[in-house]
Amino acid sequence: MEKNIKPLATRTPIYRDTGFHLVDIPTMQRAFANEQDYSRNPEFYIYGRYRNPNVAAAEEMIMAIEGSNWSVLAQSGLAAIDIALSIFQEKSKPGKWLFFSEIYGGTNHFIDNVLINRRGMDVHRFFPDGDEYSIDKFEATLRELKPKVVLFEAISNPMLITLDGDKFIEVAKRYGARVIVDNTFATPFLWKPLDSGADIVLHSVTKYLAGHGSISAGVLSGNCPELEKAALEYRKLVGHMLSPDDAARLCEQLKTFDLRFHKHCHNAAELANFLAGHEKISTVLYPGLTDHSTHQNASKLFNNKGFGAIITFDLAGVDNSQKQMRCNQFINLVKDEIPLVPTLGDADSTLMPIEPVWGDKFPYPGMIRLSVGIENTDSLISTIGQALNSIE
Repeated sequence: MEKNIKPLATRTPIYRDTGFHLVDIPTMQRAFANEQDYSRNPEFYIYGRYRNPNVAAAEEMIMAIEGSNWSVLAQSGLAAIDIALSIFQEKSKPGKWLFFSEIYGGTNHFIDNVLINRRGMDVHRFFPDGDEYSIDKFEATLRELKPKVVLFEAISNPMLITLDGDKFIEVAKRYGARVIVDNTFATPFLWKPLDSGADIVLHSVTKYLAGHGSISAGVLSGNCPELEKAALEYRKLVGHMLSPDDAARLCEQLKTFDLRFHKHCHNAAELANFLAGHEKISTVLYPGLTDHSTHQNASKLFNNKGFGAIITFDLAGVDNSQKQMRCNQFINLVKDEIPLVPTLGDADSTLMPIEPVWGDKFPYPGMIRLSVGIENTDSLISTIGQALNSIE
């Protein structure tokens, strides 16, 4: 048998190194000099908190999916939000910051507890008029505040308000704002905000990009080189680096992203239509249904490629007490097949009751958010239908 034959791997080896071997003093000098350029995939890797080959490989895959010039991974979606917001914060130019009200609860807590209470930033909220955001009211707000930064989500959680993202970006940029879009619910499969002029697009990779409920990660992507450098510097200084093992597993899961999300959307559309016709359901919120308040926005923005994989529905009842009882019964009946899990975007369907999580903001005791997975559609409909037919 021949000796010293190296195996030819088809995947990037996992680099768990804390520090990388720099061979000699001239190499080390060159590596640290080049570090000031903050290259995402540098000639020489120095330290695990700075950069890692597995993380760089996963970032390149996300760049291809997103169609971006760069992507920077972090260890959670909220870490990516911290990076995206922090790189626009300047002591000499604080400015006003405008956030849409219907965004991820963790982001809202970060805004209140970190940006406002700890950093003293001038933050403003933009609220919808009923079930839809007004573009005219948005422009009037921009004209008055002249915000430095605007952040919104394409599809809100849990009421699934979908806005005309292209138009909102265009108006925000006209007034000189930097635009950040959290596109976790829509994903690049349905819409790519960077193509419409957004400065940064965010994702909780934990959700659909990874898609198996086994990796916690976040990513921000953009096209501007200066923003990439700022993001890499901030990630290094605060330690928001994703682990090499998670990055390697993410590379495998990203390969099936398009296939998975197409199936997510297909299943959700089938289930939404089923729920809309059931007598035990009073309301179904899903942007793909023509009676949804923002269906036209979703059709325009997503070009009928799909409407996401989240359905929010309200159980029928004569009063809140009966709705609460039916909600408890429904969850108990399906919990073995569709568990109660406080996340979304998994390959398996999961659900969450609205009122216990959102409290007074959405006091609807019969309302449930369903994250639709990629299981067999007939099986999902059978499980849900049997449960609905069994509740008193």
